[in-house]
Amino acid sequence: MNSPLADALRPKKIEDVAGQQHLLSQGKILRKIIDSGNIPNLIFYGPSGVGKTTVANIIASSCGKKLCHLNATTAGTADIKDIVNQIGTIGTANGILLYLDEIQYFNKKQQQILLSYIENGDITLIASTTENPYFYVYNAILSRSTVFEFKPLAKEDIIGVIKRGITQIGEEKGRTVEISEVSVKKIASASNGDVRRSLNMLELCIVTADTGDSIKVSDQTVEQILGSNAVRYDRDGDQHYDIISAYQKSMRGSDPDAAIYYLGRLLAAGDLPSACRRLLVCANEDVGLAYPQIIPIVKAAVDTALMVGLPEARLPLANAVILVATAPKSNSAHDAINAAMADIEKGIGGDIPRHLQNKHFDGEDAEVKGQHYLYPHSYPMHYVNQQYLPDNIKNKRYYTFGDNKTERLCKEYWDKVKGE
Repeated sequence: MNSPLADALRPKKIEDVAGQQHLLSQGKILRKIIDSGNIPNLIFYGPSGVGKTTVANIIASSCGKKLCHLNATTAGTADIKDIVNQIGTIGTANGILLYLDEIQYFNKKQQQILLSYIENGDITLIASTTENPYFYVYNAILSRSTVFEFKPLAKEDIIGVIKRGITQIGEEKGRTVEISEVSVKKIASASNGDVRRSLNMLELCIVTADTGDSIKVSDQTVEQILGSNAVRYDRDGDQHYDIISAYQKSMRGSDPDAAIYYLGRLLAAGDLPSACRRLLVCANEDVGLAYPQIIPIVKAAVDTALMVGLPEARLPLANAVILVATAPKSNSAHDAINAAMADIEKGIGGDIPRHLQNKHFDGEDAEVKGQHYLYPHSYPMHYVNQQYLPDNIKNKRYYTFGDNKTERLCKEYWDKVKGE
């Protein structure tokens, strides 16, 4: 076959898309949007191989706009500008629909370039991501887009696609493909809800099958193919996200045995970046102020791991993971910054108090002239009581001392200094 089976079988109509019925069945919001032909900016979030690109292509073909496709892993600012330069040309009279795959790999500046064009309607954006968009997509783009979550396909949906693939291959080769129902179900289970992976495995099974008047795929061949690809599934499949989640939750839950096991699964799949990133996050989010010295220790372990690479990287990471799992825990800083940012996003706040501003001269309209800042180092214990928050939230408390030894000692110290 000249093209991958997954491309040959890619649906051209929404009715033919496997799975995602929570989005695409009649009456669902995304289906209504597609049927209306009035396409807003959309973000598709979910694992690989579940139909994000397929649905985007169907939308593009039905809305009359010129389709431009970028993959953020390889595209740069120049590619964005090339698309922008097409605005207003004959071929883009109905506008441009940009399908941006893996948007999480675009930095803030690149996403900002797109913002002004999707804001005025010159470009309609359909972006896809395998990462949580609320963590990786620029807030201004998120606020102008509707997010839809694509889910792994059910085993029954995958089986249907595999059978279509078997028929397609048989027609192309002019021979019957013989494969047992048991093997079809095993391929569907091993794909973990990823259509593309299931079809890639089917093709591999057929390439290595016995040929004659018919193509006979034995159960043994299927077992060998699935066994040789088992580790790769953990890295690239939907289960990958479950492993990362279990990895951090095991460290947070102070279970070093589980944490080291999930680290092993990530490293066996060659996913060193995810192992390092989650470890750094956990040290800051879940240990935090209970043992603040852990942050540079974990950073040093991660730097060492990235420098030496696999397989030796397992050693500094194992040390750091066990350290994080067995360390005392506090999420007080995590809760504090989340609470502060929630108020900021709601517009709660106000002018910075005059005595904290970087301004040393007052205008004629100032009721109270002079900065009147009190320099804490000029006072006993290097502390003096003065207002730091804006007036309308001056009594707000974002940080609460944790109940661990380190933060209890800090609280005792400041209670004494502040006379509380």
